[in-house]
Amino acid sequence: MKTSYREAMRAALREALAADPRVFLMGEDVGKYGGSYAVSKGLLEEFGPERIRDTPLSELAFVGAGIGAALGGMHPIVEVMTVNFSLLALDQIVNTASLYRHMSGGQFSVPLVIRMATGAGRQIAAQHSHSLENWYAHVPGLKVLTPATVEDARGMLASALADPDPVVIFEHAQLYNVEGELPEPWTTDMKKASVRRQGKDVSLITYGGSLPKTLKAAEMLAREGIDAEVVDLRVLRPLDDATIMASVAKCRRAVIIDEGWKTGSLAAEVMARIVEQAFYELDAPLARVCSEEVPVPYAKHMEEAALPQPAKIVAAVKGLLG
Repeated sequence: MKTSYREAMRAALREALAADPRVFLMGEDVGKYGGSYAVSKGLLEEFGPERIRDTPLSELAFVGAGIGAALGGMHPIVEVMTVNFSLLALDQIVNTASLYRHMSGGQFSVPLVIRMATGAGRQIAAQHSHSLENWYAHVPGLKVLTPATVEDARGMLASALADPDPVVIFEHAQLYNVEGELPEPWTTDMKKASVRRQGKDVSLITYGGSLPKTLKAAEMLAREGIDAEVVDLRVLRPLDDATIMASVAKCRRAVIIDEGWKTGSLAAEVMARIVEQAFYELDAPLARVCSEEVPVPYAKHMEEAALPQPAKIVAAVKGLLG
């Protein structure tokens, strides 16, 4: 069945709301407006204002309210408009939700799901365009998901809601209009990375909105006789080391593609783990393709230049192959 990423997310929300009366959606413009990215369009009419709750423009307040609801036995889904705005709720997410189980000696859990758009490529300038997923992947007590396909957009929400601890889902804004086949029956896994393309010459490791660019780069490389394997991390915390190392051992070269900035990036973490666990499997130094160390520009040509692109990935691979 062909569907879009946006429609898959909406179907997942509808299924969750219908299946469990404890589930409700809250956030800015999720109700009458239908969500900033139209993901929740139509859900207010279907489930009513008690289940689809518009909030004031205060991320600190409504994320905190979601934590309180979760502690009280509900299963809230909190939508934050963009990852940049989530910084206003950083205390609630990092200093409260992620710590409750530990600080209560296991007496309390916070079954909270926080969804937010991330990423650039839409000419909406720096305050709406950054990729800060790695900030959250740094934090014990959180699970961090980055669905990059229609199938994962459809399936990861249910797995997140079943988790007793807080889960943060990053939806790259460039993916909402992407269409794909949703297999019947569809399945998803909140624990493992996925090999999206088999190859033998180089492992391209990525996640989220960089997956389509990486797959395109693999096609470009194939036309030049270079067989690239593409690994979609899918889950940034906890990382699936086993799948990463198996791909590196098979291909013996690796490039990590990450829309975050290079300094302190998720790419750096993946590279460190490969060096720790699979150094002697490598035939060449590791490489990475990240965003340039600048705020994401507004101008289209400058924005494109600042972000990972298929041509940059191809150039990095050719650098490894000499």
